[in-house]
Amino acid sequence: MQIPYELALGWRYTRAGRATRRNGFISFISGVSMLGIALGVAALIIVLSVMNGFQKDVRDRMLSVVSHIEIVAPGGVALEDPARTMAEARRNPAVVGATTFIATQALLARGEDMRGTIVRGIDPAHEGEVTDLGPDQGATLQKLVPGQFGIVLGIELARALGVREGDSVTLVAPNGQVTPAGVVPRLKQMTVVGTFNSGHYEYDSALVMVHQDDAARIFRLEGPSGIRLRLKDLHEARTVAQELAGSLSGDLLIRDWTQQNKTWFSAVQLEKRMMFIILTLIVAVAAFNLVSTLVMTVTDKRADIAILRTLGASPRSIMGIFVVQGAMVGVIGTFGGLLLGLAIAFNIDVIVPALEQLFHASFLPKDVYLISRMPSDPQQSDIVPIAVISLVLAFLATLYPSWRASRVNPAEALRYE
Repeated sequence: MQIPYELALGWRYTRAGRATRRNGFISFISGVSMLGIALGVAALIIVLSVMNGFQKDVRDRMLSVVSHIEIVAPGGVALEDPARTMAEARRNPAVVGATTFIATQALLARGEDMRGTIVRGIDPAHEGEVTDLGPDQGATLQKLVPGQFGIVLGIELARALGVREGDSVTLVAPNGQVTPAGVVPRLKQMTVVGTFNSGHYEYDSALVMVHQDDAARIFRLEGPSGIRLRLKDLHEARTVAQELAGSLSGDLLIRDWTQQNKTWFSAVQLEKRMMFIILTLIVAVAAFNLVSTLVMTVTDKRADIAILRTLGASPRSIMGIFVVQGAMVGVIGTFGGLLLGLAIAFNIDVIVPALEQLFHASFLPKDVYLISRMPSDPQQSDIVPIAVISLVLAFLATLYPSWRASRVNPAEALRYE
């Protein structure tokens, strides 16, 4: 099959100066443009993959203590008919787990030290259906026996209060009891039966768990105040919440995990979007280096262009030659950047520890960050737009120099040859 001469010449000009010293500088500039595009594409892929990894890791830690969907009664009162509500929720095919709970706020005191806490009354037998706490921490929750008033604290809260398993703490309920002397806060001595570590500071420093029956007695509730659900696909939480809003009976509030942490997820998405824009500018700068490369090539090849024109080549064909040259640089640079970026993104858990050992440094100190390893999660939804944008920018950069080449006057170009 005969290759169009525009393609053959464009590829030849891309390699100009490799075999001889002639046009070596132009070839060097072309190589720099190619390398710049590759590094820009690789940087985009690596940065977005690491941001995806951080988001996924923090989200998974968050969902180890937060359910995908919560159904609660307005005002924090007990549900009218929790059994009916749970049965109706389980009819949705996306729901794979459900359990009742009680949620409220209280003060936790140890000696003179007092901390505000989120108290969650749980059913230990079914808590594993809706959360991802590990087997060791799941066994800790089984120590919550109704009537014994045991309590499980987040690891950071336990450290702040200086308590460990077997110690006693005082739970101060917000709704006090009325006496002739006035309103007196209700206090209850609780025994620490264990701690949990979700890896998320916000919950490890403020959340405590007690048995659901004990919570109902302490806070004077007639039953559970809500139902927690687990879904097959956590990304469908918003859609399933809307479906449940139309299928459940009674006056209920339904919120999914994205609403409970809306500020955090919005900040992450904004940061990711801004990083994409900033790093795309690096690719744009490298792509538009092609303009200077092609302009120099067109100036150097004026005689060749004039000869082609006298042999019958049309301005469109001349323009096609230099579009092919620039497109070749863009394609090679883009795919080289894709290979480099994906290779680093998929092996970053090996590369970062090697660099830490080489430079005797810690990039992610355990006492500062939520995680101690560099996560990475390359996603097709990020990689494909990066490749397309890089190719489009490289193509746009070829248009002006190619147009100039097509406007070369053969007589003027050959006058001094």
